[in-house]
Amino acid sequence: MKSTGRIVVAGILLLATATTAWAEITAFINVNVISMRDDQVKPAQTVLVRDGRIDMIGPVDTTPLPKDIQVIDGTDRYLLPGLAEMHAHLPGANSPDLDRTLTLFAANGVTLVRGMLGQPSHLQLREALANGSVFGPRLVTSGPSMNGNSVRDAQDGADKVRAQFDAGYDFIKIHPGLSAAEFAAIAETANELGMPFAGHVPEAVGLDNALASGISTIDHLDGYLPALMPADADNSGGYGGFFGVLLADQLGEERIAELAAQTAAAGTWNVPTESLFEHRVSEVTVAELTSRPEMRFMPVATVQQWARVKQSLESDQDFDAEDARQAIRLRRLIIKALHDAGAGLLLGSDAPQVFNVPGFSIHQELAFLVEAGLSPYAALATGTVHVADYLDSNTGLVEVGRDADLVLLDANPLLDISNTRRVHGVMLRGRWHPATDLEERLRQIRIAD
Repeated sequence: MKSTGRIVVAGILLLATATTAWAEITAFINVNVISMRDDQVKPAQTVLVRDGRIDMIGPVDTTPLPKDIQVIDGTDRYLLPGLAEMHAHLPGANSPDLDRTLTLFAANGVTLVRGMLGQPSHLQLREALANGSVFGPRLVTSGPSMNGNSVRDAQDGADKVRAQFDAGYDFIKIHPGLSAAEFAAIAETANELGMPFAGHVPEAVGLDNALASGISTIDHLDGYLPALMPADADNSGGYGGFFGVLLADQLGEERIAELAAQTAAAGTWNVPTESLFEHRVSEVTVAELTSRPEMRFMPVATVQQWARVKQSLESDQDFDAEDARQAIRLRRLIIKALHDAGAGLLLGSDAPQVFNVPGFSIHQELAFLVEAGLSPYAALATGTVHVADYLDSNTGLVEVGRDADLVLLDANPLLDISNTRRVHGVMLRGRWHPATDLEERLRQIRIAD
């Protein structure tokens, strides 16, 4: 980094008159920019944000600044797009847990969430988050779940799709239990309306049919492990455990590349939620998981319930730790194969779910993606530029004209993915929230020390 940049930024900071966390114009000075257009770092940059959008990017030594702006020292720090949590569950707009959930996401650099179990109050919440009247990330929301209990028959499924489309939800959430006919009617109606449908792969449908239907995202890699069953296997056993973990001793790797290519050809994206799976079935103990620092932000009863879920699976008479290790290995191979085949991957952890504390779990998800073989840049892309591509949104890149949903880190995440945890501050739709403010928000929602 140029020494002249340090001199320039020192002078600018002395002259700055804006000291609050909000100004119409904000400048990140002498910052390392990770645009996410590629895996390069542009050092010693000035990034100017005006009215919620990135207005100018240029070298700190030569980029002019308006007067009376808010200045943020970016020296030795890294500016990149905010992260997305593409499989989240939000409480209702009047829930006492809503502020905690939104705060946990935002304080961890999450600037967009895709709500996977929507309700009518989320439509108003989506707007309040977008205009900044409620603190938190942007919201993309499904309607209420389509599942074996909520859908009576094929016609009812089609009618519910039309009703959710008319109500203004962003997409349809698919849950287990749908018959093949119900799923087909939902898919056909959603495709006619141009409304994405996403989520689980019902057992009666299977992965091949789900991909052929035009499903927008498959979450949890649902359906992929059962699709690895040998062609001559007896499939009459039914229950395969948590996303097929109990099938692992019968599965081979032979079809993984084929399934990845098929997924890419279908244009279906995947949200692996690997942290959800591994926290639940891996050999990491309940004691270790419950003692993680982020658990202090969750109600004690919630953490205890999470512990019971993991203990219940481990005590299943058919559960075997070696099979679980094999299932994890196969899932990681699937993630890497999907990436290599060009099948889109999106970042999501399914929070808050078993040991996935909102925001904190997205950093764990990034680490699992890297452990599966993705580079830190490729892992970060699943939560930034890939999300922008998938949603056709104006976020996801640090470029002029893009919406200013940004995170400033104290270390380079391209060198070590764990550096995404080192949040110096977050910009939500052009409004700057420094680490001191975020830490105070976290202090207020802390359950226990």
